[in-house]
Parts: sequence; C-alpha cells; structure tokens
Amino acid sequence: MRLTGAETKGFDHMADYDNQVLRGHGVSADQAIDQGLRSYMISVYNYMMIGLGVTGLAAYFVAHTPALYGAIFGTPLIYVAIFAPLALVFGLSFGINRISAATAQMLFWLYSGLVGVSLATIFLVYPIGDITSVFFITAASFGALSLYGYTTKTNLSAFGSFLFIGLVGVFLAMVVNIFMQSPALQFAISIVGVLVFAGLTAWDTQRIKGMYYGGDDRETTGKKAVMGALALYLDFLNMFLFLLRLMGNRN
Repeated sequence: MRLTGAETKGFDHMADYDNQVLRGHGVSADQAIDQGLRSYMISVYNYMMIGLGVTGLAAYFVAHTPALYGAIFGTPLIYVAIFAPLALVFGLSFGINRISAATAQMLFWLYSGLVGVSLATIFLVYPIGDITSVFFITAASFGALSLYGYTTKTNLSAFGSFLFIGLVGVFLAMVVNIFMQSPALQFAISIVGVLVFAGLTAWDTQRIKGMYYGGDDRETTGKKAVMGALALYLDFLNMFLFLLRLMGNRN
C-alpha cells in the first residue's frame, strides 16, 4: 500500500494527536505500538494454526472415507486436487490488494482444505504414530525458530536471497528425482529442505513483524495478517513433510 505525500502528512498529524491522547491517559506511544503489534502477530499465528487444523482434518477425512478417496485419487480429479491449491495461492498472493480481508480469510481456509485433500495419502503411507510425533517435533522446532525471528536484533533480510536459491535448488532436485527415484538423493533433498524451511521460518517471522504499521486501517492489517499466516503455514507444512520423509516409516 503506497502513500502519497499528502496522505503521509495526514498520518503524521494523526500520529501526533494519538500520542497526545495516549499520554493524557498515561499510556506511551511505544506501549500502544507494542499492543498493536502483539495483536497483529497473534492474528497471524491464529490464522496459521486454524489453517493447519483445516488441512489436517481434510486430509484425515478424505483418507478415511474410501468412496471419497477413490473418487478423487482414482479419477482425473487428482489433478484438480494437486493444481487447484497452487492456482489458489497464486491468485491470493497477486490479488490481495483487490479483495477484502474477509475474502482473503475465506480463500485461505479454502486453500488449506484443498491442500489437505491433496495430502490425504500421507495417512495411508505413514503410521499415525509417526505423523503425530513428527508433527510435535515440527511444532517445537517451528516455535523456537519463529521466536528467534521475532526477538532477534540481527537483520535476517540478507539471508532471503540465499534461502530462495536453496528453495529453487530443492524444487529442481525433486523434479529430477521423479525420474531417478534415488533414495540417496531423496534423503539429501529432505535434509536440505528442512534446513531451508527452518531458515525461512525465522526470516518470514521477522519480515511479517516488519510489515506491521500502526497507521494501517483494520482492513489493511487484516490482509497483512492473512498473508503472513500463509507464509508461516507454508514454512510449517513443508518442514513437517520433509521431516516426515526423514523420520517416518513408510507402510
């Protein structure tokens, strides 16, 4: 959201007025910013966790409903399950400025559900005990990494390009391994994938924190929270899937 010079001056006058009001009530501007930032980050994490919950429930339901599973994975609908989430996330990312915060939330829930449908096979490939244990390992790792990204004074932006290169490398290696079917290459991909998404978790958290601006209206803040949740959702989910490939026992 880009502001004109007149709008920027308007925000400055509003900020000065808000600061005077806050001081009159014994509340500093810094405290107000901290409270706003805290509320914003809580929204980001809440959306992310709800999205993961929707994904898990959708995957479990499809995997344990044979008629539904067969109708999707035994027909051309499998291509819809695979590519619809990709199309939706691109649409959400590039169209976020043209839709409302409520619409962005609904699209995020829909995306989470479609991802769950496409991941239903993991409940048939891995024992539920392995899925559960890896989920908690991922949650603990994600929590520590995200906390680091939120609290560190080190600027992590320099790592963004390096992590992106690593992400592209992982994707290309996965494409190559579709044809090679090499267990050794798959093992290496999984290790690098975990490291890349571990780094992205801290990097994205700091970036999302930096997106917060106290002068944004509720609508803009809501859309930023949804996009932040989407980034962290993808970090968590991919780290979980790579760890599951490393630690899970395939049926």
